[in-house]
Amino acid sequence: MLGSAFALGHLTRRDRFMSVSTDLQRSASDPAEVAALAAARARILGRIGAAARRVGREPGEVRLVAVSKTVEASRLRAAVAAGLELLGENRVQEALAKIETVPGAAWHLVGPLQANKARRAVTSFAMIETVDSAALAVRLDRLATELRPDRPLPVLLEVNVDADPAKAGFGTEQLGAALPALLDLPGLDVRGLMTVGRLVAEPEAARPTFVALRRLSEALRGREPRLGPDLSMGMSDDFEVAVEEGATLVRVGRAIFGERPDHRHGPGGHPDHAHGPGTGPVTEPADHR
Repeated sequence: MLGSAFALGHLTRRDRFMSVSTDLQRSASDPAEVAALAAARARILGRIGAAARRVGREPGEVRLVAVSKTVEASRLRAAVAAGLELLGENRVQEALAKIETVPGAAWHLVGPLQANKARRAVTSFAMIETVDSAALAVRLDRLATELRPDRPLPVLLEVNVDADPAKAGFGTEQLGAALPALLDLPGLDVRGLMTVGRLVAEPEAARPTFVALRRLSEALRGREPRLGPDLSMGMSDDFEVAVEEGATLVRVGRAIFGERPDHRHGPGGHPDHAHGPGTGPVTEPADHR
């Protein structure tokens, strides 16, 4: 009985290895997928560049985060080959399965981070864009100090500038009061602010949110120069407006990878970024490592 169980476990691991190897071979031999994603990247970068030039900015000031949630690893390898090397994931568990098999990419966490996933997030992501509370910042600081000493973890502070009860993030006044202490955390490199735009019918209607985040950043940096200048705002439907208002990072998924079945965003959420107390974060298995 024990021998049978061992053999079954051995076969399972072997089958998993063979599946990954076959997947790698298939993606490497699919130039059509690479070409399609390269064309999508060029279209988005062209729109970013046009929006930047409209307001006198350099297009190179804006980085594109390709939001890859629910996109299979084989397609992401093609995306990296197409030049989409900065990927954004909403869920730690989903990202971990991809990171192992998608070489050459840098990963940002752009969705909610549960406390029991913080340890893995600190060791897996180049940046966590969704630090939405002082408690989470303190936890990340402790873990970063332990796991990556002398290398502060790049983070953005998520701000609910619209005071929308369906969204997560610091309130504007709350952030102003907490910021000095957050900037004192030695394990974190606070690069700037992040927000989720309004779910609106027309992109222009999202502009007030982006204006508010830019003005908040300017005001806070006037008092606390240690706060970084990054502004992560704008998604598939409204990233051009965000660029016009100062975005340095735009999170674009659907406009690159196409429509994907995802019902997690719910009311007040967004298919490119599911995060908000109105729907609650998706529960993931605990990580005790």
